[in-house]
Amino acid sequence: MCVCVCVCVCVCVCTVAHSAQGHFAQQLLNDLMENYSNALRPVEDTDKTLNVTLQITLSQIKDMDEKNQVLIAYLWIRQTWYDAFLKWDKEEYDGLEVIRIPGSLVWRPDLVLYNKADDDLSETVDTNVVLRYTGEITWDAPSITKSSCVVDVSYFPFDSQQCNLTFGSWTYNGNQVDITMAMDSGDLSDLVENVEWECHGMPAAKNVIMYGCCSDPYPDITYTVLLKRRSSFYIFNLLLPCFLISFLAPLGFYLPADSGEKVSLGVTVLLALTVFQLVVAESMPPSESVPLIGKYYIATMMMITASTSLTIFIMNIHFCGAEAKPVPQWAKVLIIDYMSKIFFVYEIGETCASASPISHDQDIDDYFGLKPHKNPEQDRQKLLKPNGKPREAPGPGGRKTQNSKSQPQPQAPQSCRKRDGFQNEALLKNTASSCCPEDEKPPAGALPFDLCIICGGSSTGSILGAVGGDSKVIRNVEYIANCFREQRATCLKVAEWKKVAKVMDRFFMWIFFIMVFLMSILIIGKSS
Repeated sequence: MCVCVCVCVCVCVCTVAHSAQGHFAQQLLNDLMENYSNALRPVEDTDKTLNVTLQITLSQIKDMDEKNQVLIAYLWIRQTWYDAFLKWDKEEYDGLEVIRIPGSLVWRPDLVLYNKADDDLSETVDTNVVLRYTGEITWDAPSITKSSCVVDVSYFPFDSQQCNLTFGSWTYNGNQVDITMAMDSGDLSDLVENVEWECHGMPAAKNVIMYGCCSDPYPDITYTVLLKRRSSFYIFNLLLPCFLISFLAPLGFYLPADSGEKVSLGVTVLLALTVFQLVVAESMPPSESVPLIGKYYIATMMMITASTSLTIFIMNIHFCGAEAKPVPQWAKVLIIDYMSKIFFVYEIGETCASASPISHDQDIDDYFGLKPHKNPEQDRQKLLKPNGKPREAPGPGGRKTQNSKSQPQPQAPQSCRKRDGFQNEALLKNTASSCCPEDEKPPAGALPFDLCIICGGSSTGSILGAVGGDSKVIRNVEYIANCFREQRATCLKVAEWKKVAKVMDRFFMWIFFIMVFLMSILIIGKSS
């Protein structure tokens, strides 16, 4: 029972005390505002300087507009000063030490943000002020500021920015209102992290400036917000695709020339980089300083342009054709002999002279069974049997004709039947029945020479006719051999030019791979 009585008594006393303080606070406000004016600087002596202490708390970095060079920040601004006309004896007012009154009732310093970039020139939020019995007034006000900031994008997206927030009195000079710093730097204890920017500090410095319009000093306090960009977003969305695309440029040299897509690949890569370059340019302010990523894009685009031009030049070499001049000797020694081994290019390709390729050191006369005809008597003996009789010409399918016994016919040399072009049995029919008939045409694919050279133009097919036509056979075979020699030389020449083109492709492929690698290392080094 006693405990309940004590509790009730305490509650009543507290209620009476608060009621008494409320009564004294109203009386105090009436007494303070009775002869007070908020239009004049609150000093007893007009020659005395009023000191204002400024403290800035950075709460959040809302946005950094690089294109318009504007920093949007959320600040808590605290200003503290002494008002000589707002003091009281706390004992007279039941020990009342602090009251909170509307800020519009008291004089407030006209501190503004000098480098404000907002179109709205409205003042700071009109909040209450805290008034102590000693005359000290503290004014805390939140503010969303838009300040101009010189943005340097030279190292974008690995750049760091320094944005200044300069506060000072707009009408009072340093002899009337002096500004001091509460701390050596801005308060970052309540900072909300930004997804794009990291704040590494907010140092403060006091400046006293003499303007040309006035002879009095004007102090100000400048807070420098140190920002560093978080580059992960840009690495994965801008740099990494550029790295991958740039590595496609050297692979264009590895693409076979016969595919017809070498130039298309280079043009496609160039267009892709152009799109990325436009994306970067849209977000950057128009200035003379080119961003680091922009320099990388431009260098990569120049490299791809050079690779495409070289690809066109190499394709001209690859498809030079039979009318081209032979490969120079220095190119054979330098490119075909040495560089081909360095870049592991060994194969030349098929010579196109036959189904099975002919080696370089193989003589075409040995391959076709032909030799220079220095002794015509030996060539004549090739058409005769060992007993001095002429060789019989086989009919279709290798069989002798019906009148082969009564009228022997000369047979084509064995060497002329080694290749498929000479194994035309229809051309070596029985010459007694159909030797050089004017109404009979050689079948398609046969070699264009007169069959009468075999039988000497005589339908009888005598030995003298065979011997007399021997020189014509030799001349025709030599003509065919010369054609094969020219064809072989042309194919070898074309194959050499193709090998030169292939070696150059490999050479430039490694050169451009090294260039891409070095540029990637360079941009990573610049970022650090």
